[in-house]
Amino acid sequence: MSWPRWVHDAVGTVRNAGQWRAPRVVGVDGPIVFASNDYLGLTRHPTVVAAAHEALDRWGTGSGSARLIVGSRPVHHELEAELAAWRNQPRAALFPTGFAANLGVLTTLGTADTVICSDELNHASIIDGCRMARAEVAVYRHRDLDHLAALLNDRGDRRAIVVTDSVFSMDGDVADVTALAGLCARTDSLLVLDEAHAVLGPAFDPGDAPVLRVGTLSKTLGALGGFVTGPTPFIELIENRARPYIFTTAPTPADTAAALAALRVVRSPEGTGLIARLRSHVERVRPGHPSPIVPFVIGSEEAAVAAAAALVERGFLVPAIRPPSVAPGTSRLRVTLSAAHTSAEVSALVTALDAVLGAAAR
Repeated sequence: MSWPRWVHDAVGTVRNAGQWRAPRVVGVDGPIVFASNDYLGLTRHPTVVAAAHEALDRWGTGSGSARLIVGSRPVHHELEAELAAWRNQPRAALFPTGFAANLGVLTTLGTADTVICSDELNHASIIDGCRMARAEVAVYRHRDLDHLAALLNDRGDRRAIVVTDSVFSMDGDVADVTALAGLCARTDSLLVLDEAHAVLGPAFDPGDAPVLRVGTLSKTLGALGGFVTGPTPFIELIENRARPYIFTTAPTPADTAAALAALRVVRSPEGTGLIARLRSHVERVRPGHPSPIVPFVIGSEEAAVAAAAALVERGFLVPAIRPPSVAPGTSRLRVTLSAAHTSAEVSALVTALDAVLGAAAR
């Protein structure tokens, strides 16, 4: 079969399944967006924007090369030092995206004599990192520590990596990270924790477990990029073997400076207030929920798409999440809240959700 014919048939398969997607243009005059991961509203914070402007004027638009060639600027090292301090780790390494960070960590450490144990609802970047690693991959049931312990006990004399999101991106539920760290300490396993969505926690006590903490600059910090923090030898090995680090142009100076400024806001009293504001918004939508990701599972793709369209008509952008992002039969609306939302906007969203889904859905 020719390539044009194969692509035509593949496109038809997606369309016929009712799963066709296309990027949506979102302007300043559009509906109120309850779908962004800009959890603290820092993408437009004046200090963050000013830092990006200053970096543009000082270093230009791009880094010009990979970090290990000539792409490293002082701002990269400054951000790494502050990220390590934020995560209470000795060292950090920057990546161009959080996706690339997970690929780099898992392919570097997931060698042929290793077993990677991965939660079944982990993010696609973790899944792809596991696939690209040379290690055997064992998937454990979602947040099931007993199943994970059984897999670790069956690994023989191979090293083990346990990798999990701390906050799961489609359900907004959280891993018991302290219990995971305890299990890793008892079984001499490495814990790789992806904290991309962990703006509200969960709190984490690593105990005696070796831990690598992966994060992103594009959600809580409102910029673009990824990072990993951990013990110095681990980070140095990643810098010397991770292909997404070695063979990728360094993050832009503007993105890096913006992330550094945002991190300083987060670690300040202002950041404490923004996090408290975000927590209060979550309580308004779903009391007691642990994260700003609040799913409303509907079931069928058609019903989820119709509900999303009804919300747009009411002035709210909450896209329908469908397979393959979630399992068949669990299509949903995925509300993400931000400290940038006003109380009035959150109240109006709750009213609209009640009208579209019914109060029982919340």
